[in-house]
Amino acid sequence: MEMTLENSIENVKPRVPTEKILLWVAIASIVMLFAGLTSGYVVRQAEGNWLMFEIPAIFYMSTAVIILSSITLQMSIVAIRKDNKVRAKNLLILTLVLGFGFVLCQFIGWNTLVENNIHFVGTPSESFFYALTGLHLAHLAFGIIGLLVTVVKSILLKYSSKNYLGISLCAIYWHFLGGLWLYLFVFLAIFR
Repeated sequence: MEMTLENSIENVKPRVPTEKILLWVAIASIVMLFAGLTSGYVVRQAEGNWLMFEIPAIFYMSTAVIILSSITLQMSIVAIRKDNKVRAKNLLILTLVLGFGFVLCQFIGWNTLVENNIHFVGTPSESFFYALTGLHLAHLAFGIIGLLVTVVKSILLKYSSKNYLGISLCAIYWHFLGGLWLYLFVFLAIFR
């Protein structure tokens, strides 16, 4: 049998799915965005006119919620690898609920800040706090959309032990968002 160039190209499968490569490129750009913002935060803080304020306790709760959501999402991957579709679906739904819980905690935290007279258009420290946490929440919105799509596909039984790329991509992005929040939370707690 003669092997042509076309046949050999068709038989070569990429080692890493294109979707994963694109996701990592997007994550790299988000990392650069937040690296620039946190660097700007440190530089601006050194110039003065910086208001020190306590981070509302609800932000500690939101940190625990996003960590827990990463755990449930990872457990979903373990379940689907074992073809336990019901457990995977239930864990995806729980992750989505926890994601909405994180969003709720953020809004309660911002409301607490406003009640304490800490506003987005206040001092630079106030503006940076809202900008960093708000941008994280905006990126988290895309994660929630991804979770919604993944939950629907899971309900429709689109995933199996041989096909769970969607859950895997969602998990990579969600774990990144969790890690990014931990970084921001520790950063904001240290550099107040």
